[in-house]
Amino acid sequence: MTQSTPDSSRWLGWLLAVASTAVFSLVTPLGKLALDGGFHPTAILSLRFGLAALLLALSMARTAPQTLRSDKRGYLVAGTAGLINGLGALGFFWSLRRLDSSVATMLFALSPLFVLGMLALRGEKFTYRQWIRLGLGLLGVYFLIGPGGQVDLLGVLLVLSGVLGFTLEITLVQWYLPTYDTRTVTLYVLTGMWLSISGLWLGQGLPWSPPGWQGWLVLLVIAVVSTFFGWWAMFRAVQTIGSGQYALLLPVETLLAILWSFLFLGETLLPLQILGGSLILLSAMLSVQRLGRIPGRRRWRVWLRNTR
Repeated sequence: MTQSTPDSSRWLGWLLAVASTAVFSLVTPLGKLALDGGFHPTAILSLRFGLAALLLALSMARTAPQTLRSDKRGYLVAGTAGLINGLGALGFFWSLRRLDSSVATMLFALSPLFVLGMLALRGEKFTYRQWIRLGLGLLGVYFLIGPGGQVDLLGVLLVLSGVLGFTLEITLVQWYLPTYDTRTVTLYVLTGMWLSISGLWLGQGLPWSPPGWQGWLVLLVIAVVSTFFGWWAMFRAVQTIGSGQYALLLPVETLLAILWSFLFLGETLLPLQILGGSLILLSAMLSVQRLGRIPGRRRWRVWLRNTR
């Protein structure tokens, strides 16, 4: 007979789940704030992922040193996934120089739909319900960037490059590393992201503009709180409440990010843009629900997470 999880542990699990969702939601509006304050996009991402990977490695070395090691397949796939998503994260952060944080966040909410489309290339059945989800998402994009207002198309393309990088990362891990420890995979994905971003930063000549103390504060919050602590809290929460329950909070993260953009950045949306964003969120919620029912991939539902 299986023992049920004590109520106190479940409460702690849900508390950590909500906490991680809240801190993850800060990444985009805080990133926008840092960029508006003069921080170079490539520089802030290199520092963010480098610091987060270092903190995660130190934490793992202290609590579970065996998770630092992997085999050749693990290093190769996780590292490659990170290299790809590093370029995607660059595209997303560069888009914040051209788009409002709220608009970029809603566009990125298309990620689960992209993941489903990628899985269809590997034989997952693309049902009529999938077409409905796709239709809702595309209609939402039309209202968001078309009649809803003058939205920079290059900025939109940069967000979509971030969505594509994230999708490729998710599917590579899901296809080739389904049984590997999530902490180990995360460490080497973050390391791969740092390598690709830092390589590009080096190729650009290490451009730098003094960000001021506010910029440094934002960097520390994004790297330490939203990336390192967020991932740690998510791991602990999933161990207690399960990845399926955790996935229910994903739309909440998007809504919180939009709320922070309104409150702290003074952004506004026109009515048609709100309608478009709502349709995108509905499509994302339905896509997450579908991903949760795909056999053999339950533990990777938690990867539907913004490593932007």
